[in-house]
Amino acid sequence: MPTTDDEIREKYLERAIRELNTLTREIQECDHCARGSLMPVLGSGHPQADVFLLKFAPRVSEVEEGVAFYGRAGSALMKSFKRLGIDPLAVYGTLCAKCPLADPTHVDPACIARVIEELAIVSPKIIVVMGEDALEVLNDLDIPLAHHVDSIIGEVQRLTPSIEVLYVPNIDEALDDEVSKRAFWAAFRVLGQWYADLPPY
Repeated sequence: MPTTDDEIREKYLERAIRELNTLTREIQECDHCARGSLMPVLGSGHPQADVFLLKFAPRVSEVEEGVAFYGRAGSALMKSFKRLGIDPLAVYGTLCAKCPLADPTHVDPACIARVIEELAIVSPKIIVVMGEDALEVLNDLDIPLAHHVDSIIGEVQRLTPSIEVLYVPNIDEALDDEVSKRAFWAAFRVLGQWYADLPPY
């Protein structure tokens, strides 16, 4: 009996879950960064998401829970997904610097390079890069067939033949300042149109 499309998708999903679980264990056991007894802040979301959120470093609420985009930023994004008609189950979010260090610029480059592994597992259609630090990391990663992404806010750009990028301001810096907040949401709104234009499966 021939394998159905649903069965093939299920197999890919199972593999992605296994690979993310393996990556999680490797990150938890990593001792490259001087984080003491604190646990790393892990990515969360669908293992085969269309939308991949990327920001540079965790905030306090994320460190406390050990989960990226936990807290105010995550809540604001969930409300925005609803307004923009984006299925939250089509989203995965992670950090460049997963270890909660006093100065996240001291994170080991090998740890930051794990973003490449996450991208390879999730295979998103678009990366939403939040802030200059995260964009710099993305451009420095050795992603196969990648083009340089310009710091043009609110414009969808091509990263690889299969992945696009939307560069937006850092959401963590946009939550308490009205001007920054408007700038962030104006740029992020572009994701809603991009998502609406996705071809049906």
